[in-house]
Amino acid sequence: MSAPERNVDATPSFLYRACAIVVRAMAVAWFRFRAVGVHHVPRRGSVILASNHVSFADPPLVGCALPRKIHFLARKSLFDQRGLGWLIRRLNAVPVDREGGGGAGLKAILDRLSAGEGILLFPEGTRSPDGQLRAARAGIGLAVIKSDAPVIPVRVVGAFEAWGRHHVLPRPRRVTVLYGEPMRFTDLREEARTCGKERLKAIYQEVADRLMEAIGRLEDPPR
Repeated sequence: MSAPERNVDATPSFLYRACAIVVRAMAVAWFRFRAVGVHHVPRRGSVILASNHVSFADPPLVGCALPRKIHFLARKSLFDQRGLGWLIRRLNAVPVDREGGGGAGLKAILDRLSAGEGILLFPEGTRSPDGQLRAARAGIGLAVIKSDAPVIPVRVVGAFEAWGRHHVLPRPRRVTVLYGEPMRFTDLREEARTCGKERLKAIYQEVADRLMEAIGRLEDPPR
């Protein structure tokens, strides 16, 4: 399990806040953006946001509505780009190999959580090719079981139509981010402490599957 959580200040930096304000203003103007259920996300302490992944804009859209800072994963190669690398470092990006795989990626995630930070993860691992929910990979289950953080299911609705992987530029489509109630996985975390390796692997996938089911149940309420 994770190390004891440190009590850190989750208040965003000036640059983070400024970028969040700009992103949200642009999203409201272009996407008629709104966020529902923000109150489910704790303002302090470790938390995992587990979101579906349908567009280029998912990380900033999920993060811009929250009053606290959120860390997110980014490919190592992006940090080598002048300007962009400087910016994403200061916006709490975590460098990982492609799709966040490997021990280094897991360690980076658990380090942030043990420090009392929030981190955004995508259970599907990559952007959906058609906007539909895909099966979750077991990797997020591993991160959840090895931490004590609550998990917030998140669903981004409309972003595929607005800026999916087949669109070079964003289009003016309505986008909503839905934040669900915290999930604790107390039963599976307890079982994982003593079970064998085969059952442990099954637990990781069960966590991932439960998360995707919770994400799938989130619905955009009428405006």
